[in-house]
Amino acid sequence: MNGIENIVRRIREDTQAEIDRGAAQAQAEAERITARYRAQAEAEGKDLAARNEKAAAEREERLVSAARMEARKAALAAKQEMVEKAYDLALEKLCAMPKASYVEAAARLLVKAAPDGRGEVILSAGDRTRVGADLVARANALLKGGKLTLSGQTRPIRGGFILKNGNVEVNGTFETLVRLQRTETAGAVAKLLFPEE
Repeated sequence: MNGIENIVRRIREDTQAEIDRGAAQAQAEAERITARYRAQAEAEGKDLAARNEKAAAEREERLVSAARMEARKAALAAKQEMVEKAYDLALEKLCAMPKASYVEAAARLLVKAAPDGRGEVILSAGDRTRVGADLVARANALLKGGKLTLSGQTRPIRGGFILKNGNVEVNGTFETLVRLQRTETAGAVAKLLFPEE
């Protein structure tokens, strides 16, 4: 658990640093847009003041409102990009875990995917060589006599596994797991990344 907590902590720290940079850039862009529209509004307000001061004030208000809306849109887009980067970083960290942590995490997922302890474990070519035998052995040990086997096939996946049992395949790839988590947790992640709102 300590290794996973360290990974989660590092992911949070890396993600927070990336978010802070993105938020600062978004804020600067929002301020630049607001300043540009304010300057435009003030210039137009002075020109129109001689003819109709009320019309100029209304125009300025509309332009400032538009600038605020543009700033909010830019900030929202930056936040959405930061949330996406957080999930991309999480996937990278999962795939780059040290061998022992990777084997343990994937073996526990395999146990959940194969409650009957049977099936072929399909990995990426790199993972098949790097962790394949250890992963299957660890999952079989956790299953207490499981009969999982390492497939001769490989698939173009970044991490995790595909468990094949007859004609049924269970997708335990890290890409899929992160994507599924994204749909369930994106709102909560955004609140963690941007707690001021």
